[in-house]
Amino acid sequence: MRDMDDRAFLNRELSWLEFNQRVLEEALDESVPLLERVKFLAIFSSNLDEFFMVRVARLKRRIEAGDQESGPDGLTPLQTLAAISGRVHQLVEQQHECFLDDIQPRLAAEGIRLVRPTDITAEQASFLENYFRRTLFPIVTPLAIDPGHPFPHLANRSLCLVVSLRPAASSHLPDASLSVVHIPIQVVPRFIALPAPPGQYAFMLLEDAIRLHLERLYHGYEILSCHAVRVTRDADLQLPLGRSKDLLASIEQGVRERRMGMAVRLQYDPNLPAEVLAKLVDELELQSEDLYAGEGFTAFADLFQLYSVVDLPRLKDRPLFPVPVPAFENAPDVWSAIRSGDILVHHPYHSFKAVTHFVEEAAEDAKVLAIKMTLYRVSPTSPIAQALTRAAETGKEVAVLVELQARFDEEANISWARALEEVGAHVVYGLIGYKTHCKACLVVRQETDGIRRYCHLATGNYNVGTSGLYGDLGLFTCRESVGEDLTELFNLLTGYARPLKFHHLFVSPVDLRDALVARIRREAEHAQAGRPARLIAKVNSLVDQTLIEELYAANQAGVQIDLIVRGICCLRPGVPGLSEHIRVISIIDRYLEHARIFYFQNGEEPEYFLASADWMPRNLDRRVEIAFPILDPKLQAQLREILDIQLADTAKARVILQDGSSRRIQLDGALPLRSQERLYEFTSRGGVGR
Repeated sequence: MRDMDDRAFLNRELSWLEFNQRVLEEALDESVPLLERVKFLAIFSSNLDEFFMVRVARLKRRIEAGDQESGPDGLTPLQTLAAISGRVHQLVEQQHECFLDDIQPRLAAEGIRLVRPTDITAEQASFLENYFRRTLFPIVTPLAIDPGHPFPHLANRSLCLVVSLRPAASSHLPDASLSVVHIPIQVVPRFIALPAPPGQYAFMLLEDAIRLHLERLYHGYEILSCHAVRVTRDADLQLPLGRSKDLLASIEQGVRERRMGMAVRLQYDPNLPAEVLAKLVDELELQSEDLYAGEGFTAFADLFQLYSVVDLPRLKDRPLFPVPVPAFENAPDVWSAIRSGDILVHHPYHSFKAVTHFVEEAAEDAKVLAIKMTLYRVSPTSPIAQALTRAAETGKEVAVLVELQARFDEEANISWARALEEVGAHVVYGLIGYKTHCKACLVVRQETDGIRRYCHLATGNYNVGTSGLYGDLGLFTCRESVGEDLTELFNLLTGYARPLKFHHLFVSPVDLRDALVARIRREAEHAQAGRPARLIAKVNSLVDQTLIEELYAANQAGVQIDLIVRGICCLRPGVPGLSEHIRVISIIDRYLEHARIFYFQNGEEPEYFLASADWMPRNLDRRVEIAFPILDPKLQAQLREILDIQLADTAKARVILQDGSSRRIQLDGALPLRSQERLYEFTSRGGVGR
């Protein structure tokens, strides 16, 4: 590893916050349809929740353990945490101003009103009275705080009302001056639909509906104040190593305890009484930098509900309906389609039915002998998991690696792991100490000329729900060499067999980093020899110090480097003498950019790879990941077209600057090119597939 000044690297956490700033910019952008702006406010908040639950919590644990070691950027955990607090406070203030001063008035102008208790009509008051009596009153539970009732646990991400009280009259019963009401957002909508004129929408926040009827909960008391608070807790599971059954039990226990982790953030109404805030800070053991006052309302992530229930297409992006994959549509069955040649699919532009149909056909086909598959994020109603269950029930050999440690999807994965085990599938939970993040499916079929292996490899999860939101690529092939590679891969995953040398796959933690380093250096050698040298990489995050240093060295050798990095980028682009030939863009649009594509010019023999892995230490050292080549020249040309379209984006792309901030691309009078819409048109014309 080269000796690099820490000024060569951007801080990982601060870079992530710059990514979330780009998400917030979509909410701030008046050219974005109004309800899409609402959605981006929700995404911004949901992202921040996970950031605090995992990254901030991890920093706090390091600080508590006395860790003062600085990272590649030169910042210690304590310095990083202070910088995070300052930046997040700036971003949250922007978010609240955006909603209160811009988006909410625009919603009202479009007939979508958030009604406050002081503004309700007689009809709405009657509706709310009935709604509270029949629905809310049986559910909500006031929790008094006194010596007999210790401070209640405020669960992770749960919204609560903290109520200050004073007895209205003397009584023989004990009394309390402080109480907490948990807002039941898990079972009741946060936005309560109220009676409204035709063509209009009126909503009241759930906490406001409860505030309006607080006296029903506190007979005999005068209510002095009532304010919403929300606690975010450490939700990063820390699991011991052990056997599979121990791992399953540990994860189940960890999921239960997630609601109980240490507090890392308190969001609250700005006019919360100082003495109540002080008590919360004391009980939750928080510091001043952990406090986030927010005017308007707390938990913007719940705006997803508003986006979903308001049916006004003119205020949303125009729908882009997924197109079928021509190679499958024009063939009598999936097997003959794949035998005719490799097939590239690009979701969500291509329908994900191509993938679910592949697994469902394998489950039903009498000639299919075995199905082997990895499942990372499984939806509770997954048609793929259902198909695997049917295949096992009919006696097929079914081996499934279910990754139990897929963060925040553990419960669905545990449920499917047990269901598959019950019908006789061979279920494993991966290699001890390594999260299995690769996406692969192998179908073994008996045909007239012998056994044939059909393969699907992908950059994204086998999840129908996210397939319509994430931009991902997948490959169908029955090349014998790829089938042999997947057989070796599954023998590694299920039996710990040491793999023979793969024909095509690169696998972390074994050789993926080495393969990337070798190809970056090869481009540098081409450049030094005066030959054209080009490297394009599309990833979610670029953090790995070794790869960044190799990119800097390739830049100094004269390699032209284009990077498409959606999220974290610890590389500083455009620094003279270090990275002046490196351009980094980030695309934030309606779909989450999730595909990983690597292109190496390699003289006259270009190489294209798709991968499940980002360029991060966790992906290269602590996970089982794969990178696989696209070998068909026609499919390579399609991948190059995809990359060129994204690199030409002038509507939703931002250029990453030396300090880690970003700016929109200047148009100079030209019409903007929105790459995701252009990719949809490209796919609709048959530009991706065969």
